[in-house]
Amino acid sequence: MLKDKIILVTGAGDGIGRSAALSFAANGATVILLGKTSSKLERVYDEIETLGYPAPSISLMDLSKADGSDYQELFDNLTKDYKQLDGLLLNAAILGDRSPIEQYDLTKWVETIHINLTSQFILVKTLLPVLRNSKDASILFTSSSVGRVGKAFWGAYAVSKFGVEGLCQVLSDEHCNDTSIRFNCINPGAVQTNMRKEAYPLENPNDLLHPDKIMEKYVWLISDESKDIDGQSINCQ
Repeated sequence: MLKDKIILVTGAGDGIGRSAALSFAANGATVILLGKTSSKLERVYDEIETLGYPAPSISLMDLSKADGSDYQELFDNLTKDYKQLDGLLLNAAILGDRSPIEQYDLTKWVETIHINLTSQFILVKTLLPVLRNSKDASILFTSSSVGRVGKAFWGAYAVSKFGVEGLCQVLSDEHCNDTSIRFNCINPGAVQTNMRKEAYPLENPNDLLHPDKIMEKYVWLISDESKDIDGQSINCQ
């Protein structure tokens, strides 16, 4: 389904990003694993190679610290190693504080908005030229239910996900006459991830789906089979 496609996954070291990278590779894609922790990315790299899937590559980037030169280096490496970028899954995010707005730490607010929203804007802006080299480029933003209906104590995380939904819609509308590129949001719902455990420490993780179990829609949305889907926000569950 994804044979010969080049797909970049942010936050690829664990959780949903890891599952997505493995699922894309299992369907024939060459995956670029982007994240900040080398050891985690190397484990995913080794998993993909051991399973005999197309050889991936690793791109180390800390989105909380990356500057213009880091994004330019990413672009330069992509254009040097690959002819085009066919897919981009923007998955990396942090939870931030679970506290009332009145008590929200200013530094944590700025960090959460930057990683969850601003860095995604910069990544898309930087990578659009290489995405346009694809005949059917699919960009997926990771959304959340609290990015559609604001809920108490979700603070900067909720606001960032509202922003992600808006960014996706703006980009989709700006490219409405370009059938070679599309933008959608995907909401994974409640799954077994470290972020979910941080948000709900008393929850039994065995009551939740493993990220591997929600990958069908990820693969579908990144593939040519969903090429008529654009500007949408899709639930996995």
